[in-house]
Amino acid sequence: MGTIVIRDAINSDKFSVLNFCKDTFSWGDYIQDVWDYWLSEDNLFLIEKQYPVGMCHAFFSKNQVWIEGIRINSNFRRQGLASELVKHIELLAKEKQISFSFMLIDNENSLSLSMAKSLNYHIFQTWNFYSLLPHVNNNHKIQFSNVLNYTKTSHYVKSWRWLVLDEETSLSLSNQNKIIFSDMSGDISTAILTDSEHFDKTLIVTLFSGSQNNTLDLVSYIQNYGAEKNYKKIQILTKEKLPLLNTLEHKITFNLMQNFLY
Repeated sequence: MGTIVIRDAINSDKFSVLNFCKDTFSWGDYIQDVWDYWLSEDNLFLIEKQYPVGMCHAFFSKNQVWIEGIRINSNFRRQGLASELVKHIELLAKEKQISFSFMLIDNENSLSLSMAKSLNYHIFQTWNFYSLLPHVNNNHKIQFSNVLNYTKTSHYVKSWRWLVLDEETSLSLSNQNKIIFSDMSGDISTAILTDSEHFDKTLIVTLFSGSQNNTLDLVSYIQNYGAEKNYKKIQILTKEKLPLLNTLEHKITFNLMQNFLY
């Protein structure tokens, strides 16, 4: 495989990295929108063979590391470079005595799933991504939750990172009126509202669906909230399948992958 070097990215790397990222997906890529943010957050790593041929970003938080943005130049794929980047980040996590590593992979991306599983990752949860159009809609009866009402999950989504939802975080979100729920009929549906830190006017919603009626109640409120606050996009992440609506579009299904580091 030859000599490879993994190093911290610097601003002058931007052009060469974006050049091999521009056609990652059929619609392009988002790396150009987050590069500056990730660079400012640190832990943006490049893999180099005379010039950058791969990249990856890590976000460290409460006993976990979130691995995102793995990209390899198409001329250098199938050489184990993505695995080298992941192992580099895991080593840093172990040095920080962090126990868990997470990443998100499209459930149809068989190559990335195979790579993750070869590194001892397993499917922790499966999540669906929906886009919702902002729309004035006053047909809702939601309530704001306090921390004691919220016990459904260990993680929530913030800027497309699945972060630990502990008592401290839950209380902070509650104090900001970011946790809402509906209990009109059947099992309670709950949602957490957060602003994207990387994309302008984008609302990110972590939704835990109970009954269909309660979920539709939340969706109505979220649509109206998005219109009132002039959001351009509403992105909903949920483990459940949501009801079919003209303004609600299922985009993709992801596997949340977890590795226990020690």
